Parts: sequence; structure tokens; C-alpha cells
Amino acid sequence: MKKTLTLFIVCCSLVSFAQTKADDVKSFTLKNGMKFLVLEDSSIPNANMYLFYKVGSRNEHPGITGLSHFFEHMMFNGAKKYGPKMFDRTMEFNGGSNNAYTTENVTVYTDWFPASSMETIFELEADRIASLSIDPKMVASERGVVASEKSTGLENSQWELLSEHVSAAAFVVHPYHWPVIGYQDDIDNWTKEDLENYFHTYYAPNNCVVVMSGNIRLDDVKRLAEKYLEPIPAVTPPRPVHLVEPPQMGERRVMVQKQVNTPYIMAAYHTPNSRDKDYYALDILNYVLSSGNSSRLYSALVDKKQLATSISSDFSPSFDPGLFAFYGICAKGVKEADLENAIYEEIEKVKKDGITAQELQKIKNQKLMEFYSQIATINGKSNNIGTYELFFGDYRKMFDAPSEYEKVTLADVQRVANQYLKKSNRTVGILKANVEE
Repeated sequence: MKKTLTLFIVCCSLVSFAQTKADDVKSFTLKNGMKFLVLEDSSIPNANMYLFYKVGSRNEHPGITGLSHFFEHMMFNGAKKYGPKMFDRTMEFNGGSNNAYTTENVTVYTDWFPASSMETIFELEADRIASLSIDPKMVASERGVVASEKSTGLENSQWELLSEHVSAAAFVVHPYHWPVIGYQDDIDNWTKEDLENYFHTYYAPNNCVVVMSGNIRLDDVKRLAEKYLEPIPAVTPPRPVHLVEPPQMGERRVMVQKQVNTPYIMAAYHTPNSRDKDYYALDILNYVLSSGNSSRLYSALVDKKQLATSISSDFSPSFDPGLFAFYGICAKGVKEADLENAIYEEIEKVKKDGITAQELQKIKNQKLMEFYSQIATINGKSNNIGTYELFFGDYRKMFDAPSEYEKVTLADVQRVANQYLKKSNRTVGILKANVEE
């Protein structure tokens, strides 16, 4: 009965998904190089605009770390026509809202609005792209905000603190080495010239992909894009990130001391970028090990052995080779070595014996349902279209994802576990209250 119900749900999702096809996404590129991907969807009266700038902390260098994240703040603090705080106020007055996020790879700005307000949104975005104000008083104010955000995050988030140390040890050459928020000394010492150069290099129209979904028409989007955004000149493309992290030659370990109730453990393995052939098998391995209470790690280490109060893993899209990371919090009275070794035992079982056909099919169904759930809304559609365009090289690959997961075999999952989850490829971080001498 359960299998029948699952198949019924999946089939219903397939029918729904079939209503949106790759050909439904229309594309055009302005004369200045700004690319648009547009999906008309009249099911609701609203629309969105997602602006994916190809800039993140990987584009920085020592001396200017944290600038990508800093501009996420500055982009809301005034330009030529709309002064300080007017971006949010104007958008809210027109029934809209917005958000933004910065990662190692991208900075993304998200606008949601009634379709009737679309021209105002174009005007707002064009104003801050063409003539963002880098006013010294506003810079000083936001510099303080970012510095406070950094200190508060490291003070209150054990994982943020531990992850920063693990990344710094795992990457000794590549710019994934430093945190997205930057180093405090750099935050304190950015110059006005640093800010202006960075903004004009990376906030250029030819370094941005815009995705729009909702109750909009392609002709209207193109007309407004040509009116408001095409006049903004393109710039010479930024120099590509050329640093390549060399192969790790042995396990690395870092110990962080902080007052915590029980130890925290992070173990991170180097893995390829999102365009690699092994991406989908690694993602399935990630889900088998830690997705949900029936996953291997949770079932063994939390439910049965009660070694951990929390266990998880992460494998996310990245432009360059990144990390497959495991995170665990020891249960009261449990030594960090016992939990760490128990994590490795579960990994070794997969490497030696593989996973079961039932596990593989469960994760494939789960990934299918998760995928369709994500694109059930216009926001999910825009975010996924932009993610596949940038991280996988073509938005059309979003529509190929279900079949790519379906192609993954038991042998594929076992092979990637053996290939990447090796001790010599591992960086381990321990956060605990007292470090023995």
C-alpha cells in the first residue's frame, strides 16, 4: 500500500511538472551582456526577479576579504535616485519585498512583487546597479554592522566557528580558505578605492544573470530591460579564479577550544564541483547517510548507540571543488573520539558493502519529490533556474535532473564513497571545552 501511494504521488508530481518544460523558459541577452531567463506563469498575480551576480568570497583576496558580503549590505543603502533606505520603502509601498544572500560563489538579490509593480522594480534595480552610493558615512555604518555580525556569529554559533577553522585547514591555496564574511582586519581596513574597484568590476551587467517568473510577459520584460538596464555599460570581464587546490596528501586535524557542554565534530572531504559526472551519486550518498531519522548516521548514532544528539552532512553545489562535510554533537558523557570513529564506521560500511536497492530507490523518490516541491512556486522556479544556469552551466539541466538521479546505480554510490571519503582526503575539526596537553 505504501509503495502504491508513493508511486501515485510521484506520478501526480510528474503530471504537474510536465506543465513546465525547458522550452517554456525564454532567454534573451541585452547589448551590455546581461542575460535574462523568463518563465511566464499566470497561476498567481505576482512575480519575482532574481539577480544572480557571479561574485562571492572566492573572487576576493587577502586585504579585501568580506567585500562580497559587504556589498550585500550596501546595495540597500542608497543610489542616485533612491536614497538611503528608499529601496525597501519604495518596494514595500508598491506591495513588494526583497532579500539577498552571499556565498563563496555568488551574491543573489531576490525581489517579490505584484506584477503591476514590475516597472518600479526595474527602475529600483537599475538605479542601484548604475549608480550605487558609496558614501563614507554609510560605509562606516555598515562596516560596523558587518563587524558586529561577524563577532556575534562566531560567539553564538559553534558550527560557524568550527567551520571557519576547518575550511582554513582544508583549503591552503584556493580562496574557499577564508570565510564569506571576511577577516576582521580586512573589514576594518577596506579603502574607498577597494570598494569602488570591486563594485565596478563585479556589479556589471555582463556579470549578472536575471531570472524572472510569474504573471509577466516576455515582451514586457524585454521592453523594461532595454529601457532601464541596457543603458548601463558592460565592463571588461573580471579575471577568472585560477587558483586550484592541490590534492591533499594526508589527514589534517584542527582543535578549537571554547566553553561548550559537549564536543562538536566536523569531518570534511574534498569533492569535485557541480559540473562533475559524480555530482548526482555524491548527492545520493549524502542523503543515504544523513537525510532524515531513517538515514544511516541518525539511525546508528542517535537512535541506537545514543552517541550523538545531532548528526548531519552537507554536499552543496559549488563552482570549484568543494567539501562533503559531516557534523556531529556528542551526547552527554560521550568522548569525541568515540563519536568520530562511529561516523567512520558507518562510512566504511558503505565503502565495503555499498547501499541497498531499497535505500537507493527511497532516496531517488525523495529527491524527486523534493525537486518538484521546490519548483511548485515561482520563487522555487526562479531560484532553481538560476542555480542550474550558474552552477551546472545551463538552466535546461534543471529539467534533466530527475533523469540524472535515476541513472545513478548502486555501484556508482559505492564507488564515489571509496573514491572521495578517504582518510588522506579528510580534514577534521574538534570543538571542545578543554584541550588536553
